[in-house]
Amino acid sequence: MPELDRIDGGPRSAIVIGAGVVGLSTAWFLQERGVPVTVVDRTGIAAGASWGNAGWLSPGLTIPLNEPGVLRYGLRALLDRQAPLHVPATPDPRLWAFLARFAAHCTGKSWTRAAQANLPLNDECLEAFDVLTANGVDAPTIDAPITAVFENTRSAAGLLAELRRLREAGQEISCTGLTAADLAEQFPQVTARNGAGVRLDGQRYVDPGRFAESLARSVVSRGGTIRHRFAVASVRQHSDALTVRSATGQTLSADAVVLATGAWLGELGRRWGVTVPVRAGRGYSFTVPTEDPVPGPIYLPDIRVACTPYRGGLRVAGTMEFREPDAPLDQARVEAIIASARPLLTGIRWEERTDVWVGSRPVTTDGRPVIGAAGAPGLFVAGGHGMWGLTHGPVTGRLLAEHITTGKQPQALRPFDPLR
Repeated sequence: MPELDRIDGGPRSAIVIGAGVVGLSTAWFLQERGVPVTVVDRTGIAAGASWGNAGWLSPGLTIPLNEPGVLRYGLRALLDRQAPLHVPATPDPRLWAFLARFAAHCTGKSWTRAAQANLPLNDECLEAFDVLTANGVDAPTIDAPITAVFENTRSAAGLLAELRRLREAGQEISCTGLTAADLAEQFPQVTARNGAGVRLDGQRYVDPGRFAESLARSVVSRGGTIRHRFAVASVRQHSDALTVRSATGQTLSADAVVLATGAWLGELGRRWGVTVPVRAGRGYSFTVPTEDPVPGPIYLPDIRVACTPYRGGLRVAGTMEFREPDAPLDQARVEAIIASARPLLTGIRWEERTDVWVGSRPVTTDGRPVIGAAGAPGLFVAGGHGMWGLTHGPVTGRLLAEHITTGKQPQALRPFDPLR
């Protein structure tokens, strides 16, 4: 670990709570700046949303969730048990308060603000991955376009409109329209029912579980410590340090503490002034064998399903389910994904699926994550990235490590102030 790189006046030690990609990236870049780090997690490495997601590194698709049209779609989805968006009938007042605040941010102005806030992260996110993979993280990122497929050109209009709005907000996007013949030639998995496509260039994908595990090994090899099954019950401020206490009474102290607990962020953050609500938007995935190799990521926007080449088969991911993060897996959601995707894909052995998984994406009400200083000296927050925690994880860690060690807030982090 480059101890000489530590900034004078910066922390002499740090604890990162959360061993997902965001937390591990923050730990790695803190080490790069000479700060000894301990990472703790309630379960283990990549136990939340970092393991089973689609693995896309897709700055060109970082479309904020608070799109104005989502309100109409959401109201229809409430009546459809098979819809990709699922809100269970529950008397949970916090959930309905969250959804009300989210609805209030589903405006053109709020959407544009979130899209523009993402621009600096999008510009640097792939380069941040390159820094990691060039310096000990043994999990390659694979350059590949993401191909969205539709039944016809009319169906493609919605995605093209969203991409056009992203361009207008300042995002660089390179996309090409594809015909039914193009799709048939390039993707043996795409059925004849699909008559149009959009190829989004300049994207990548990765095996997310392998990446997180390799990132964790790199943190340890550079002198860091990772403690599993350390469920944090409280963070306390003292005159010269912060103390983290586990549910079993174990304690650790450091000059800096980072809350990177994903969908559980609100539990610890509220006490320290983080009033931006963060809820679990749960996603499901599974792996299926395929008759032919899958040449690259396939996106099915009409049913909100992402498909990625994965260990010789296909990882299929979808659903946005607003339930408690620790709620059990709902097999009906898996069946809904299969029912919607089966007519659109062929050569998939659906009944032989493995690695059935549910994970909780941390979603905020205004479409922007919370990254930066919380309401106590030395306490920081990193989370709430929604669908883009993997894409933005390493660049978040790099920018936050700069903030922690220099005491100066990078310009790119200002829209994500946890105390906004």
